[in-house]
Amino acid sequence: MAKTLQSPLKRKERTAKPKTQIQGQVDMPFMLLTVLLVVIGLVMLLSASYPTAIYDPQNRTGGDAFYYFKRQAVFALLGFAVMYVVSKLNYRGLQGLALTILLISFVAMLAVKIPGLGYTSGGATRWLKYPIQWQPSELGKFGLILYFSSRLAKREERIPLSFNPRSTLGRFGNWLERIGFFELVPYGLVLVVMIGILAIQPHMSASIQMVVIAAAILFAGGIAVGWFIAGGAAVGGALTVIILATDYMTSRITMWRDPWSDPLDKGLQAIQSMLAIGSGGLFGVGLGNSRQKFLYLPEPQNDFIFAIVCEELGLVGATLILALFALLIVRGYWLALHARDKFGSLVIVGIMTLFAFQVFANVAVVTNLFPVTGISLPFFSAGGSALIIQMAEMGLVLSISRQNPVN
Repeated sequence: MAKTLQSPLKRKERTAKPKTQIQGQVDMPFMLLTVLLVVIGLVMLLSASYPTAIYDPQNRTGGDAFYYFKRQAVFALLGFAVMYVVSKLNYRGLQGLALTILLISFVAMLAVKIPGLGYTSGGATRWLKYPIQWQPSELGKFGLILYFSSRLAKREERIPLSFNPRSTLGRFGNWLERIGFFELVPYGLVLVVMIGILAIQPHMSASIQMVVIAAAILFAGGIAVGWFIAGGAAVGGALTVIILATDYMTSRITMWRDPWSDPLDKGLQAIQSMLAIGSGGLFGVGLGNSRQKFLYLPEPQNDFIFAIVCEELGLVGATLILALFALLIVRGYWLALHARDKFGSLVIVGIMTLFAFQVFANVAVVTNLFPVTGISLPFFSAGGSALIIQMAEMGLVLSISRQNPVN
């Protein structure tokens, strides 16, 4: 009978097998849900994007109604290929590469500030121009997941620090060791460096996602709950200070609370999004029949594509799509519970928690439950590099599922 993980993931790792091990079948429910969501995302992107593509004032699209769809379709095909290749790899090889990938992501995120390499939009420099325009923070999230998972997987091998109990300083050091402070230092340093690099871009939404990823993996790895209470209080305090001390963030909070205070500029997107959702009703106005996408709702093919989903498919259609997302997330966590080793389990926890947070945060912004954060909807929002990375992560989950002992 298959052995499930204790919560949080504390079971002993099984004896590692050689990298040449013959892998089993991928988890079909997870793969089919991924494919289905990507296909639905392409259909909705086509519907949401063609008015913007035709009437692009900057003429980036050349008036081609299918500009965004064709680009996304090409990236989706590449994403499927990447997902397949990654799913065939032995994921255990990534454990030894975790630190290298993390350091490469640090360098890439800093490189956006090099003139000629970085691309600036909306007052933020978050993109590299080469080989295609992409956000290095996406690689940073992946590197963070691998590093935290790799280190926590070897947690039992760590030798506790010991200090001289006869001195006050030594007794204090031993107390810190007992409560797990020294064990958390490497994770804290990596997270602080990551957030510090993101702060100079600036990229607040990515910083929040990094914190969520770190918290999820540390919790699943068995870190004491008290540290999450303390960490949550610290993060909450830091966010409060940042919001109060930054005009940009204060403005976003003000617009979130009362978008009608500036209905033609800063509050326009939130207002038009809510109008789109409200006009969809129970069954929607029909696929392709949205009115808000005709230059009323800014950038409907990106962060606010879910508003078009609600308008065209209504409450019923939007709920069904969210149900598909929920099934994929739950299935992912099920695979984490049944992975053959702790590293694989923690990697899936990190990937699926990031995925779940992105879906929740995007829908919360579109419905004005959260202030605008710039978090896209996975598989739906336009963005080729993000789609490929998301599908590579799904491929990694499938790779782990191949060695699932219940297969």
